[in-house]
Amino acid sequence: MKAISTTKAPVAIGPYSQAMQVGDVLYTSGQIGLTAEGEMIGEDVREQTRQVLQNLGEVLAAAGSGFDQVIKTTIFLTDIDDFIAVNTVYAAFFDTHKPARSTVAVSALPRGAKVEIECIAKFLQYNY
Repeated sequence: MKAISTTKAPVAIGPYSQAMQVGDVLYTSGQIGLTAEGEMIGEDVREQTRQVLQNLGEVLAAAGSGFDQVIKTTIFLTDIDDFIAVNTVYAAFFDTHKPARSTVAVSALPRGAKVEIECIAKFLQYNY
């Protein structure tokens, strides 16, 4: 088991890792719309979703993986009415590769975020 970390995505804001590598599977922690410098990107759910997915892309890359290796994502929304807007941005990152996915409405997210996404992915190279 190995912790994955990159400065190209926001550092963990609690006692956890950006991702954990176990064998050839990567489990990411949820990402919210923070920049790598730790600033919330804005109030718009589309803008936040784009930043979330860019952050996940950086974490995946740090482990030698990418969006085409994602097995499953989980999306957390503070307003289920944002589903279509989030789905539109999400589709741009998962064009032809469509992993399994769950979407859950929650009462609140850290730092007032509107969306959080985590994923499970495979990767082709070991980083041990």
